[in-house]
Amino acid sequence: MSKYSVISNVRKEFISSFLKKKERVDGRAFDEMRSADIQVNPVPHAEGSAIASLGKTQVLAGIKLDIVEPFPDEPTKGVLISNAELLPLASKYFEPGPPNEVSIEFARVVDRAVRHSEALDMEKLFVEDEKVIGVFMDLYVVDYDGNLFDAAVLAASAALKNCRLPKIEDGKFVRTESSGNLPIEEKNLPVSCTFSKIDGSILLDPGMDEEMASDAMMTLGFTDGHVVSMQKRGTGSFKKSEVLNMVDIAFSKHDGLKKVLEVSS
Repeated sequence: MSKYSVISNVRKEFISSFLKKKERVDGRAFDEMRSADIQVNPVPHAEGSAIASLGKTQVLAGIKLDIVEPFPDEPTKGVLISNAELLPLASKYFEPGPPNEVSIEFARVVDRAVRHSEALDMEKLFVEDEKVIGVFMDLYVVDYDGNLFDAAVLAASAALKNCRLPKIEDGKFVRTESSGNLPIEEKNLPVSCTFSKIDGSILLDPGMDEEMASDAMMTLGFTDGHVVSMQKRGTGSFKKSEVLNMVDIAFSKHDGLKKVLEVSS
């Protein structure tokens, strides 16, 4: 990751010079997100899929369903498993190989937002004794230009919203027939806002250079009026007042992000 560090050090002074003037390099306000867009069902063999774009950043979420054994401590609830892959073609900073700590954290942040939003009714995924529906969510970074997390949460929510549930007969899927959609409470589908802190300035939806120059980052997963997940990264810190301000900014973006989700069907 040496290239990452060198570029970050070179660019930080340039970015900081803009921040001192209360400006961002790309011209956005500190609390302004890039434009968001969603394309649904780009993967026809998946039960549900979506590509979310945030500026030039693109993340694909694919959903596969299967009949599986439940976890021993939750025998009547479905199973949600999330994985992420940082495709080398998406960025020169991504390397091939097994999942690293970045991709593992990436998957966990999205999983936590989905799981704790309770948009997916896990109890309705019960099939019969020792059989439940497993929801396997795979995230693929298609293009990286900063802030994978918010694009991924959008993609995951859109894929879940449009996920078709195969018909179940004798405890098995009949994949040629559909029984409708997954049991989703659409109003609870999560969105997220990621912030970058650079020299005391807090920026919403950081671009790639802003991420590299950041002292600390925070991702808030939320529904309408409720923070459901929070992940802090980097060696820097946030004051309580800064966290509360980020929550206020995130809530102010809720309706706009949900409108993007609403048209994704």
